[in-house]
Amino acid sequence: MNQLLRTALSGLAMSGFGLGSLVALPGAASAQPRPPAAIQETMEIGDEPGRVSTEEVSITEGPYARQMVLFRSNEAPGTVVIHSAERFLYVVQGNGRALRYGIGVGREGFTWSGQVQVSRKAEWPDWRPPPEMLQRQPYLPRFMAGGPGNPMGARALYLGSTVFRIHGTNQPETIGQAISSGCFRLANGDISDLYDRVPVGTKVIIRHKATL
Repeated sequence: MNQLLRTALSGLAMSGFGLGSLVALPGAASAQPRPPAAIQETMEIGDEPGRVSTEEVSITEGPYARQMVLFRSNEAPGTVVIHSAERFLYVVQGNGRALRYGIGVGREGFTWSGQVQVSRKAEWPDWRPPPEMLQRQPYLPRFMAGGPGNPMGARALYLGSTVFRIHGTNQPETIGQAISSGCFRLANGDISDLYDRVPVGTKVIIRHKATL
């Protein structure tokens, strides 16, 4: 070490600055890293593998509580109608009524509409993120067994041959939000109730735009 450098370091020490302070200056390599943007996205959409929520949780108060409502429809009783913009899922009962559930829906860029059928049902389903999701979020697990800590929740209704499902969630506080990657989520108590009412083969109509 040359004399000039020794003199400079000695001056820093006498001024109360050690080498540790020197490397902690703004822009230094040892600055605290921020979470990658992809991880921040996962925290925002509310899919937290390992978070535990019980099957008994239902939405019991407020606008997203399960309730019987007036509902005009020409669809046969038992048909499921999803109004994404309103954050509601309806099971048509006939006589101008429907059983309504509060739901979470796809965030901006992940909304869709159409008509499908319930192709399969599962209790405490396993979670296999589809390739499209893994491409966006490669750090997600490739497989997670069903259970209270699974983001798929207590039940799942699979929609036709698509990658989308109506399923539970281990984060019931996300009901009423546009937060998913295209699936429709209900609180675990509500998806369990819906699961018992809706058989395989049920028609499901997804409407994205708000009704008049």
